[in-house]
Amino acid sequence: MSTQKATLSRRRTNLALATLFLGMFVLGSAELLVVGVLNLIAADLGVSIPAAGVLVTANALGLAIGGPILTALTIRLDKRAVLLGTVLLFMLANLVPVLTADYGLFVAARTVAGALQGLFIAAGFVVGMSVVPPERMGRAISVVVSGVAVSAALGVPLGTLVGQELGWRGSFAAVVALSAAVLIAALTLVPSVPGAAGGAGGQARYAFAPRVLALLALNFLVFAGLFAALTYIVPFLERVTGISGALISVFLLAFGVATAVGSFGGGRFADANAARTLTVATIGAALSLLALYLVGSVAILVALVLLAWGVFSFGMVPSLQYRVVSLAGPGGALASSLPASAANVGIAFGSAAGGMAIGGSTASAAVITGLVIAVLTVPVAWATGFLKPPVIEEPDRPAPTTRPAPEHA
Repeated sequence: MSTQKATLSRRRTNLALATLFLGMFVLGSAELLVVGVLNLIAADLGVSIPAAGVLVTANALGLAIGGPILTALTIRLDKRAVLLGTVLLFMLANLVPVLTADYGLFVAARTVAGALQGLFIAAGFVVGMSVVPPERMGRAISVVVSGVAVSAALGVPLGTLVGQELGWRGSFAAVVALSAAVLIAALTLVPSVPGAAGGAGGQARYAFAPRVLALLALNFLVFAGLFAALTYIVPFLERVTGISGALISVFLLAFGVATAVGSFGGGRFADANAARTLTVATIGAALSLLALYLVGSVAILVALVLLAWGVFSFGMVPSLQYRVVSLAGPGGALASSLPASAANVGIAFGSAAGGMAIGGSTASAAVITGLVIAVLTVPVAWATGFLKPPVIEEPDRPAPTTRPAPEHA
């Protein structure tokens, strides 16, 4: 990917990355907080629990489909301006449920919020990679990704806590307030980053090349395997491990902390060798699920396995993003929005597959389903390691020469 590098001091660079981390955390928490207050929303709006669950689906579909579309439409715009506009519109989308009680408007607002989240993710990655030297791009990605991981760990419990104290609308009011803080921080701390020189059509040629689609397929499989088991981990902990109540929350929090540690630490491995990291991490995730199935009745061992599973599963996320952007070459700006879309489709597929498995069998069935998908992921990760970035013509030389797009994989 070719991005114009912003010349910043180490302090300004860290502040810019911290702002992107905060933005990812706030937008990610907004996506997940509905889960913790689903029953309150259903009761207040007079809809069923499944109907309230559509709010989660709407956000995911908005992100998966709308994110790339908005990224393509704004591909030429300055990325700082894109971030500012995105956060402002995101605030307005989250004001809708605070000010109205219309279920249809709520669903529409969640769809828009999801699309804006996808746009923020894409622009955030471009900005993050533009403020660091090439050899630290993986670590910049990991900082941005960590915001999502921390939101996954804390979004539901924090949303539930605020919802119980202030009502479910209070949770969305808190999102609006935090989004305002992100807006101010982005306005003052994020540098201007010019948009892509080529239009969306030229970018798409590289962003949807077969080599990139192969990495997106890997991304899909990674999250399908993860969420086939994770979505139904609570029934597994209750029925197989034999724990309940607050102890389940402790186990889930430990997993969440492990995902944050993995996503943050994974950037260094992405910089060193992203392709190898994906192979090793997919093997680690598969072995973790195998261990979870084998030692599921021993609580202390389950806790340790959850830690390993979280580190391996999210430790590869920076490498997934890095490889997609690298393999897209000149189409990296558009391609930066695609891993999140692939992940959300994988989450939907994995959750459905795990649900079908557990519905007709024991609580361990979802873990087995996740394990099967995870095992299939390993050879795909290994095979994608042989993919190389596109060869790009060098226009400034008198004779036609070529050079590969830079990649540390």
